[in-house]
Amino acid sequence: MTRVRDALAGRRFFITGATGFLGTALVERLLRTLPDAEVVLLVRPTRRSTPMQRVVKEVLKNDCFDRLRSEQGDQFDSAVVARVSAVGGDVGTDGLGLDDEGRRQLSLCDVVIHSAASVSFDSPLDSAVEVNLLGPSRVAAAVVAARSLAQSEGRPGPVHFIPVSTAYVAGTHQGEAAEELLDGSRFSLDVDWRAEVVAARRLRADSEAASRHPGQLTRFARSARKELGGAGLHLLAQRAEHLREEWVRKQLVDIGKVRAQSLGWPDAYPYTKALGERALVSQFGNELAITIVRPSIIESALAEPRPGWIRGFRMAEPIIISYARGLLKEFPGVPEGIIDVIPVDLVVAAIIAVAGDRLAEAGAGSPPGPPSVYHVASGVRNPFRYGRLVELIREWFTEHPLYDADGQPIVVPEWSFPGRGRVQRQLSQASRAMAMAETLVGSLPIRGRQASWMAALEERHMLADRALGYVELYGAYTETEARYRVDRLLQLWERLEPSDRELFCLDPAAVDWDHYVREIHLPSVIEHARVRTSPGRSVQPSRSERARKAILSPDRHLAAFDLEHTLIASNVVDSYAWLASRHLTAGQRVAFVADLLREAPGLLALDRKDRGDFLRSFYRRYDGAPVDRLREDGWELFYAQLLARSFPGAIARVRHHRALGHRTVLITGALDVVVEPFRPLFDEIVCARLVQHNGTFTGRMDELPPIGEARALVLADYAEAEGLDLAESMAYADSASDLPMLEAVGFPVAVNPEAKLAAIARRRGWHVEHWEKAAGGGRRFLPLGPVDTRSARGRGPTSAAALMGARRSRAGGGDR
Repeated sequence: MTRVRDALAGRRFFITGATGFLGTALVERLLRTLPDAEVVLLVRPTRRSTPMQRVVKEVLKNDCFDRLRSEQGDQFDSAVVARVSAVGGDVGTDGLGLDDEGRRQLSLCDVVIHSAASVSFDSPLDSAVEVNLLGPSRVAAAVVAARSLAQSEGRPGPVHFIPVSTAYVAGTHQGEAAEELLDGSRFSLDVDWRAEVVAARRLRADSEAASRHPGQLTRFARSARKELGGAGLHLLAQRAEHLREEWVRKQLVDIGKVRAQSLGWPDAYPYTKALGERALVSQFGNELAITIVRPSIIESALAEPRPGWIRGFRMAEPIIISYARGLLKEFPGVPEGIIDVIPVDLVVAAIIAVAGDRLAEAGAGSPPGPPSVYHVASGVRNPFRYGRLVELIREWFTEHPLYDADGQPIVVPEWSFPGRGRVQRQLSQASRAMAMAETLVGSLPIRGRQASWMAALEERHMLADRALGYVELYGAYTETEARYRVDRLLQLWERLEPSDRELFCLDPAAVDWDHYVREIHLPSVIEHARVRTSPGRSVQPSRSERARKAILSPDRHLAAFDLEHTLIASNVVDSYAWLASRHLTAGQRVAFVADLLREAPGLLALDRKDRGDFLRSFYRRYDGAPVDRLREDGWELFYAQLLARSFPGAIARVRHHRALGHRTVLITGALDVVVEPFRPLFDEIVCARLVQHNGTFTGRMDELPPIGEARALVLADYAEAEGLDLAESMAYADSASDLPMLEAVGFPVAVNPEAKLAAIARRRGWHVEHWEKAAGGGRRFLPLGPVDTRSARGRGPTSAAALMGARRSRAGGGDR
């Protein structure tokens, strides 16, 4: 009989992947069930955190440790944390990136467990190759070097290496897969893993080169401008570069999937895992005691550390939530087929039992023997039919429905188990239709609540693409007909002492699937999904209310505001039209409006292309305008039009910020003569100013208008000069051209956003305000009332137009 705890007493474990789902559960169980064991964790350092700081934050503070923390009480730090150490390194780097101390720590360990992996089913091929294919061999090479170091100092060094693979290395073949090495297995193909590594790295270089072709770069730039509009060259360049990187990634994902499927694997994950096993055994099978553990699909815990514990969403959870929300109407699969899942605590127990069993043999004088394999899977021992899983999920969500935004229950659809091709075609068609609708809506000059259509449409498009991704990624796993035998696992189970069986349950037959799904897994999924589970309007503060409370906290520093469509429903063209027609006769006004309307499409196009070019061009119309008269008319404009078009909610928000002690800044491309009446509301106003000459404006800008990136720079300079923190500040704006300013602060607010910004705000979770004009406010585009006939007649037929620098032959007309 194997006594696991005796064999592992006082042992030191070196573990990779501790910050992941399986790794966290493994560390917790080792520390809880083996009181004198110690663990050394390989963790990538970051710019802000040391390896040990990451371990404390991402591992030891995880709720996986709540049970152990409760049992140890005040002794947790001394009894548990003191037994944990961390070294910096990366399995994607030769030598693991270990320094001398890291190598020494590894040499002091007895068991090395490699659970780090790129577990995504849609990883780029080269990333999966570096981590999944080469990672186990890199760890093994480090173990061999550490053992040599230990032996030179008279110590045995690491004696057992346990890499965690996946049962799906058997691929999409039919029949039962035994617990055996891939070489010689009927599931194996003779593939040169070294050639696959060379090819994957070359494909990365080829894709990077193709992405930099002038035609591709032009397409990325156009897509960035289409998405962000006139957000500024820097942001457009950033977005274009991001699109280029995403294009390269998608190329490598697609290449990896096609290459894997050509060899009989559903995607790059099991393909690179299978070749990783081959690379490991071919290089180190005769040097190390190697035991490969192959779990199937790992899901939430059956019992340890508590029923339902899970870290992050696994494969099934996104599909379940999409179904419960009524978003996923169909999903491929064979109802009679077997979905091979296994609770995480059974996998952890198997790894620990394997370690104890191997060390017990070595301790008894038995040779380590050749590499061996254990499956941890349920398909043969305790099969769970796909059709039964769907029934349980539908029954559960019929009894415990989710609720929509209006507090109404969502009725779940009944799946008909269609073929994968049909579902993919339907979702692809829906995605294309929504993409066309997005393009149409995005081209419309809408804003505010109407623009929320764009954000909602984009969200539906995203959900359709996500559902399509689930079908493409996971559909093959619901149709897999391979069965994973667990004969060696059950033999190990029989060898365990009764006391060890209580601590390390690894028999898949222990799972009652109906109970597990209904009482353990689905409640855990809902707990972590942040979905509505109660009817009616929520009594809890909404997301918008929580955001507003955070924005209006006294702890904030600065509130920056745009003017047009943020504080007032007006723009520079409206202001110009009012000022330019202020002293025109009725006939001149008609001609003026006709001219301006003819120019409107061109003005709109220029504004969308580049806000700075638009302002510089448009403000030339003020050439020759008398400074004093325009300043007087600016006040008339404020009282006659801007106040009527202002948003009371916006004005109240500025005052609220001032009452809280926040600095308030207005940053706008509007002219100083227009914004001067707003000065009492703000500590600082940054606006456009025109050059003056002999009492008239020249139509040229005194300096570049504060738009786009310039607004962010102005805001940053002001905050630095005043000792304010932009991370504790707010920015209010309505357009995607204001993205630099919105991104510069910790609390961006989209106000009556136009379509592009509405979509961006929804994607990024930004707060949105919809402020309306006061009821009964004026709607006049041009000034009415008495005309200054003296000034009009005194200057002749073109004098009023010349006042604004608009020298048009049609400006006269009615006053000759």
